[in-house]
Amino acid sequence: MTKIPTFEELFRDCQRTAVHLEMRDSYMRSDPAFVDWKAGVALDPAERWADWHTIVTEATSRGVEVRRARIVSTPVSEYIRFEYDVTDGLNIAAGENVRWLSRRQATDIALPGNDFWVFDSSLVLVNYFDGEGENMELELTEDPEVAKLCESAFEAVWKRATPHVEFELA
Repeated sequence: MTKIPTFEELFRDCQRTAVHLEMRDSYMRSDPAFVDWKAGVALDPAERWADWHTIVTEATSRGVEVRRARIVSTPVSEYIRFEYDVTDGLNIAAGENVRWLSRRQATDIALPGNDFWVFDSSLVLVNYFDGEGENMELELTEDPEVAKLCESAFEAVWKRATPHVEFELA
């Protein structure tokens, strides 16, 4: 079995683009940051997720374009509210460009069955979650057909999605 590179390694080796499509309404609700947010604890995302912030900042400073699109049900779930609240301080602050798309606007887009990252249009990291959004498992593939499908789906979502600063939670 091939060892999956870490996110740090994937971003370090990335030369041009890293795109991520998220399609779930809830992820890892056992995450201590989500638990704290629900309890009203103030979070500094860049501090809380310092490793991620550093990884993305280093990539974007080298000219890698990092984009994240989220397909969400509306009205949004509590978890999506949490993600929305930390996006400015984490993703945007690190140099990511983030957009949101209502699931209602994605009906006619052919989408893969799982969330994914595509690095440099050729390397796909598939994210598998259980039904509760926990226990993420990863699969790495360089299959050109999978890369083409994922990149095409991402670009179709990106074209319709609303930039983070303009997206209003419903």
